Amino acid sequence: MSAMGTEFNHLDEKGAARMVDVSAKNVSSRSATATGFVRLSTECVELLRAGDMPKGDALSVARIAGIMGAKRVPDLVPLCHPIALHGVAVELAIEDGGVAITATTRTADRTGVEMEALTSVAVAGLALVDMVKAVDPAAVITDVQVEEKIGGKTGVWRRSEGRR
Repeated sequence: MSAMGTEFNHLDEKGAARMVDVSAKNVSSRSATATGFVRLSTECVELLRAGDMPKGDALSVARIAGIMGAKRVPDLVPLCHPIALHGVAVELAIEDGGVAITATTRTADRTGVEMEALTSVAVAGLALVDMVKAVDPAAVITDVQVEEKIGGKTGVWRRSEGRR
């Protein structure tokens, strides 16, 4: 039992890691939104805004990488279920201190899509860093977190204000 009073389902009766059996759960519409930020130098932000990055369209590459990352979660996170993603949207917004990344993932399945949203943000951030590293080798990916999940037993969950 955990501190919350529920079983930690990824452990069997002997304490060995296992994939949770979700076959008895109902299929339902589910979505998750995650965010993150890539801190960049002023010079790098200016080049992104002007569309003058030496390696090309960094934001388009990051957006596609984020979509691809969401689709590969079961290959990267050992106990995640392979699920059919019905939608992945990745948004990148240039701000004064860098690039804000938002990913929303959707499915109709027996388990949620939070890991897909988180992985999408992380991989988009990694691709962006790869595209800008010649200009800004100090780029940093920060604050990758779930903002909202909808569906399943929990219903709607949103990150509380001030809880980062």
